[in-house]
Amino acid sequence: MVRPPKKRMIGQAPNFKVFKPAGIPVQQSTAIVLSVDEFEAIRLVDHEGLDHEGAASLMGVSRPTLSRIVDRARSKVAECLVKGQVLMIEGGNVVMEERSRCGRCGQEVPRRGPDRRRVPCCEPGEPLKG
Repeated sequence: MVRPPKKRMIGQAPNFKVFKPAGIPVQQSTAIVLSVDEFEAIRLVDHEGLDHEGAASLMGVSRPTLSRIVDRARSKVAECLVKGQVLMIEGGNVVMEERSRCGRCGQEVPRRGPDRRRVPCCEPGEPLKG
C-alpha cells in the first residue's frame, strides 16, 4: 500500500493563476499545470533566495523532496517559455500557513502557537538586519 503524500505548507498563494504568451488565445495553446507546491518551491528558492534546507523546512518536506519539486517546477516553467505555452497554477496537496518576516534577519518564519506569535529564527544576541 502506498503511503499518502504529506501536505506541503504554503506561505503565500499565487497572485496570478494563468500566464500566457501575448497575442495567442488560451484556446489555441496547450497548457502546462504548475501545482501550488511547485509554485511555492520556486518562490522560496529562486525568488526569496533560500537554500534547499531552509525552504524544505518551511514547506514541511525533506530536502531531497524539495529538490525534486524545484526541478519539476523549473522544467515546466522552461517548457512554457521555450514553447510559448500557457502556464496554469493550480492544485497540489497543500495547506496554507500564516507566516511573517523575522525582525532580525528578514527571513520568512511561520507563526505558530495559540497566540499566533512569530517564531524567531535568530538568536537574540545576533545583530539586526540593517
